[in-house]
Amino acid sequence: MRGRIQSNPSFIAVVDLDARIRPNHPLRKIKEICDKALQGLSSEFDQAYKAGGRPSIPPEQLLKGSLLQIIYGIRSERQLCERIDDSLTFRWFLDLPLDQEAWVPTVYTHNRDRLLSTEMSRNFLARVVEQAREKGFVSNDHFSVDGTLLQAWASTKSLQPMTSDSDDDAPTSPPPSEPSSEPSTDDAKPRTGKDNLRDFRGETFSNSTHRSSTDPDSRLARKSSNTAAKPSYLGNAMMENRSGLVVESDLRQACGEGGETWSALAMLERMEGDHEITLGADKGYDNKGFVEICHQMNTIPHVAQNKGPHRQSSVSDEIAATEGYKTSIRRRKRIEQVFGWMKLSACLRQVKIRGKEAVSGLFTLACSAFNLVRMSRLMAVTA
Repeated sequence: MRGRIQSNPSFIAVVDLDARIRPNHPLRKIKEICDKALQGLSSEFDQAYKAGGRPSIPPEQLLKGSLLQIIYGIRSERQLCERIDDSLTFRWFLDLPLDQEAWVPTVYTHNRDRLLSTEMSRNFLARVVEQAREKGFVSNDHFSVDGTLLQAWASTKSLQPMTSDSDDDAPTSPPPSEPSSEPSTDDAKPRTGKDNLRDFRGETFSNSTHRSSTDPDSRLARKSSNTAAKPSYLGNAMMENRSGLVVESDLRQACGEGGETWSALAMLERMEGDHEITLGADKGYDNKGFVEICHQMNTIPHVAQNKGPHRQSSVSDEIAATEGYKTSIRRRKRIEQVFGWMKLSACLRQVKIRGKEAVSGLFTLACSAFNLVRMSRLMAVTA
């Protein structure tokens, strides 16, 4: 029998959002982990807000909205609010009633930026890792570390000479171009503002002489000698080797803050416990100072040996001959999956926010989002 469209549809309907989400939807397990982690952060949310004033967007919804944006690779906050407005799944995940309007993108962005800090993101990551440890997904003995470049939300056209060597965050504006006495053959109006043409020929850029006027915290960096240097940040992560989950994260300027090795040591200091652990890393970490500090911190450096005709590795051959070293070197490559997921699926190849503190909070939250996606799959396998 042919179905017919109702000419007078009912305007009042009772809908159970939970019943509209299929039982095996991956967001179900993610929501369960998020809600439990956010319950443990309730006291910190209370300290972040004043007692009086106009109520803001609930902090739980702000963090969960940012997680949705990362997991689904939504490029902007405006697109996120549009998706929330017409998606039952997003409303269910955020505990947002059907009759409530979606947030204004600007209001959501301002509220999120005030809440999403490095400390808050690290606390949320710690709560997620704690749940993974309770489920047996996290190893307490074997870890790997690596770093990656995140392109800043700034272009090379924003680079301006610094006023002085001591003032790193005060770029000067380029001098205005002198008007030409010759008549112009082009009838178009001269470009101003962002479209102002600038001749870069013969000009040399470096972190010691130039800063970006758009994002002064970013630094010029490049992955190899065959690529261009762009304003970037250095994101570092520590992964446990059992399930490939991120247990610690750290973001630094791409130049001038110790690089990957000092970031790895900072993450080791934040690790709980004083038992002996192993740390896998690539050849870039094979230097004498890093290896010696690892031994002092009761950490066996399973660093890939960087040997050459005129270079000796700082990792002893006794360590390199063990089976644990070979396993760490093989498992170490899985940390690249974390960075690959962030840059491709989460659209963080170039961050959409500015400032080191904001980018650090976003990077740490992206590590938590990767753990949530990974844990949902592990829970489905073990169920």
